[in-house]
Amino acid sequence: MESARAAKPGDLELIAGLAADIAVELGPHRGGQMFFQREGIAGTDIQQIREALGRTDSHLIVGEFLGCILGYGLAQIEDLPDGSKLARVHALVVLEAARGIGIGEAMMNLLVEKCSADGCSVIDSLALPGDRHTKNFFESFGLKARLLTVSKQLSPVTRP
Repeated sequence: MESARAAKPGDLELIAGLAADIAVELGPHRGGQMFFQREGIAGTDIQQIREALGRTDSHLIVGEFLGCILGYGLAQIEDLPDGSKLARVHALVVLEAARGIGIGEAMMNLLVEKCSADGCSVIDSLALPGDRHTKNFFESFGLKARLLTVSKQLSPVTRP
């Protein structure tokens, strides 16, 4: 049975492996390299993931199936100028072989619950252009596009 829970320090090694897997998977996609250089780093850099574990403005969670960790999620809360709060989902990752069995849904439900309890009025995430599966997944939770970023590459982007 699929489930989601708050991450523990002992989960960090598995989360690091999942973060590395998703960076390899999404890197070649249109916008993927720039995503990891700018927007995606909070969800894939293990040092930032480790720091998120102890922060009160972050929710680091894991998704499990029959007790095995097969995914992780990271949401960070931002204070907006009008005093409201925004939750930004920086990562919602499920091992490719374990997709479609409800782990992502369990994690997203938990993030929505936790961010709502923190007083967030909005929850955001990002999807790469052409990644219809991710877009459809987030739309099933009521997330809708509110901003499109257009970009032109001027020189090769290299990943450190």
